[in-house]
Amino acid sequence: MNIQIFGVKKCFDTKKAERYFKERRIKYQFIDLAEKALSKRELESIKGAVGLTNLLNKGSKEYERLNIQHIINDSVKEELLLNNPKLYKTPIVRNGKQATVGYEPEIWKTWE
Repeated sequence: MNIQIFGVKKCFDTKKAERYFKERRIKYQFIDLAEKALSKRELESIKGAVGLTNLLNKGSKEYERLNIQHIINDSVKEELLLNNPKLYKTPIVRNGKQATVGYEPEIWKTWE
């Protein structure tokens, strides 16, 4: 298993995800989206697993500020995600080609 957790340190669900893997002694890599954004290739991989719409945090201030709900073009949404890490719904947990968005312990159990 090669677990990566993309999130922000202040996110409660991200902390719960880290605790989930720590308690099971499963090694993981934490990537703070506030410091390092997803690369285009990482975004493509995660988007393939969960879908672009699921990656967007519709409750975020950035979502409202950028008026994303009116953007139809997915490539524009991708570009906005790549340039605005605050738009991601977190945590994004990736295991190879599999990925989840949010706190999803039921799915993570199947990865063990």
